[in-house]
Amino acid sequence: MLNYCQGKGVKMKILISGATGLIGKQLVKTLSDKGNDELVLLARNKSKAEKMFSEKVSVFEWRNPASDMVAQEAFEGVDAIIHLAGEPIAEGRWTTAKKERLWNSRVDATKNLISSLENAANHQVKSFVSSSAIGFYGSRDDETLDEESSKGSDYLADLCSNWEQAAHSEKLSDTRFVQLRTGIVLSTEGGALTKMLPPFKLGAGGRLGSGTQWMSWIHIQDMVNLIIFSMENNNVKGVVNATAPNPVTNSEFTKVLASTLNRPAIFPVPGFVLKTIFGEMSCILLEGQKVIPKKSLNHEFNFQYASLSDALESLLVKKKNLKALTSEA
Repeated sequence: MLNYCQGKGVKMKILISGATGLIGKQLVKTLSDKGNDELVLLARNKSKAEKMFSEKVSVFEWRNPASDMVAQEAFEGVDAIIHLAGEPIAEGRWTTAKKERLWNSRVDATKNLISSLENAANHQVKSFVSSSAIGFYGSRDDETLDEESSKGSDYLADLCSNWEQAAHSEKLSDTRFVQLRTGIVLSTEGGALTKMLPPFKLGAGGRLGSGTQWMSWIHIQDMVNLIIFSMENNNVKGVVNATAPNPVTNSEFTKVLASTLNRPAIFPVPGFVLKTIFGEMSCILLEGQKVIPKKSLNHEFNFQYASLSDALESLLVKKKNLKALTSEA
């Protein structure tokens, strides 16, 4: 099967939620650069989205996704929906209020989007690609996990399971559904990597806890390419792990990151410190999953950054050099 960038050249009208987030911004840029498609965004803040993307898109306001339906006009002529909206999981302690926001912004918002689509007269949506996360699998030590692996038993597993169930509808029999279980997205524009960089740049980085926990990661551009690949290819259905083919332990990630930055990595952070600072949310840092993207590989998706060293090199060295050359020109 062809990668999307080898393309079919068919113009599509694509409705995107969560476009102002880390993945969404890169997705809109990539689709805009591709130049074939008409983009429509759902945004909590319409003016913010319009300023961010200028004339490249049209925007419909979806101010409170957890309780509001989507305007029927938003679905007119739409061929595909990419649903990325959701409260950031790894920001702040998981208080009762935070957990409620996580649930509402994922499960309830997805239900409202699906219900709105079900009620849209004469819609022509053929593909619906929705976010999920590898937290579905829970903490699994060294077990290798693919899309057929069982659900975990903790809070994140329950959240992801209900999130995925919400992103489906028996009434929409002509629509193909894909749920992308996303790993750690590597980007210099936000997310986990930007939070890790400051201590490493100062030479004060190190492993987290024991360092034996697995980190299933994906480069931001591969993440975006996989979303588009899943949207465009009719054979891709159901759950798809959105991770690179080569997960690493936290200790290995630490070594590769330090090497890429040409810095030492000699200051480990004890697990109890992370638990004290982050509470229950520290499970994201101290526990992990060894996830393999079996479906993506079976469908011959081309990962541009299959190795961690290549991914970090492109983000932290090549990108830096490119910016330097641009500023000098």
